[in-house]
Amino acid sequence: MPTLWVDADACPRVARDIIVRAAERTAIQTWFVANHQIPLPPSKWVKGLAVSHGFDAADNEIVLRIETGDLLITADLPLALEAIDKGAMVMTNRGEALTANNIRARVQMRDFMETMRASGEHTGGPKGYSDADRREFANALDRWLARHGRKKI
Repeated sequence: MPTLWVDADACPRVARDIIVRAAERTAIQTWFVANHQIPLPPSKWVKGLAVSHGFDAADNEIVLRIETGDLLITADLPLALEAIDKGAMVMTNRGEALTANNIRARVQMRDFMETMRASGEHTGGPKGYSDADRREFANALDRWLARHGRKKI
């Protein structure tokens, strides 16, 4: 049975709520990992893991624990690359699949944009989390759970 891992430091609350409901509905073990305590409902299936406040501490903990076949939900591209290299599946909190076929190009683009920002170029930040993002994420998570998770209870 796969485990769901959530890079919870930057996960929007609305996506967190979708994940919690899906985990309860499908009885899939789900871990929210962050460098602070994440408010979560009492649950047999949903747990929080607060790690030290060091740089990338939550990412390192996820990489240490994630296994082949697990699903990671993150927008952190370097973390996604490490998880994919370990055989995990990765989805953004907007429902986009990150795979071995697209992750390296995405990391390279991220690094390029970071270089541009460091040189003073204004590149803008991520767009806000919209209702369309919420729907796409919920649908993508449901599709993944239908293929890889337990049957609905």
